[in-house]
Amino acid sequence: MWEFPLFPDSASTFAPKVDALYIGLMIVSAAFTFAFCFFVLFFAVKYRRGSKADRSNIRDSSPLAEAIYITVPTLIGIGLFMWGAIIYFELVSPPGDSIEIYVTGKQWMWKAQHPEGSSEINELHIPAGKPVRLIMTSEDVIHSYYIPDFRAKQDVLPGRYTSMWFHPTKVGRFRLFCTEYCGTEHSRMGGWVTVMEPAAYEAWLEGSSETTGLAAEGEALFRQYHCSGCHGANSTVKAPPLEGVFGGPVPLLNDPKDPQSGSKIIVADERYVRDSILRPMEEVVAGYEPLMPSFAGQIPEDDLLKLVSYIKSIGRGRQTRTLTDRGMSEGEGAASNITDFMGGTSANGGTN
Repeated sequence: MWEFPLFPDSASTFAPKVDALYIGLMIVSAAFTFAFCFFVLFFAVKYRRGSKADRSNIRDSSPLAEAIYITVPTLIGIGLFMWGAIIYFELVSPPGDSIEIYVTGKQWMWKAQHPEGSSEINELHIPAGKPVRLIMTSEDVIHSYYIPDFRAKQDVLPGRYTSMWFHPTKVGRFRLFCTEYCGTEHSRMGGWVTVMEPAAYEAWLEGSSETTGLAAEGEALFRQYHCSGCHGANSTVKAPPLEGVFGGPVPLLNDPKDPQSGSKIIVADERYVRDSILRPMEEVVAGYEPLMPSFAGQIPEDDLLKLVSYIKSIGRGRQTRTLTDRGMSEGEGAASNITDFMGGTSANGGTN
């Protein structure tokens, strides 16, 4: 914004908005700072030793002045808060058509995995003019993914997923930093983000030696880790089905150890899928017994991302298998969507 020489380049749709908010905060802060400094100096001079200023401690008040100096700063503060809140909610609300790329932080490198199968170290290739969402996790300590030219930054935490999104507007190469001290070689943990024209980006993807998509690799791992034995399409084990689950509501027991504790609804996102694999006893689907073993320490982070990608690929727009296909009878298992859970007509052929 305004090509201020000390600012980084402005290369995303967020950059001018964040810059404008920053400059607004600086202007308000400077105005109050100068005002306070002025009055401090003014009264210091006025009531200096030996001056003839009135020191009779006149007790007088002006309701109008009091209302002004209380109301005006309050309204300015509320306005700045609302301005920042609007930008914040935009920052945490990625568009539905975003390109999703998985990023793993590790001392001292960034690994990016594209849905088409391409992977890269300390580099990130993305197309210009399209929203990009990064789903990130860490294999060791806390890192922070920061692209100054995009005004985008997000902490990357071990044991959970965080995400950030941006809409690049300018073709070029932009620096990538880790802004969380993560060890002795923290300063080396950086890289480059390359923004390409969409056609060039497609050509770059096609030129990759890794042609197997992330979801396809996840499907192979789904069988390798024997997940398909209980959750596969041909399984008759009484386990929650995975088709059509991602992105939809899931009823969970309030107390995983007590089947009679009632249910709560959560949305099946990347965090839920990951925790269901690593910590299955913490969130038990209503209507099912907590039988699934934990895979914590058995599945590398890269494989977890592929499994999540596969479960996402069979989630959206897919029909959940019927109770009969899952080896269950009427009344067993959990509702497969919010309508079923609330007592509506079930896609499984009954109500839950």
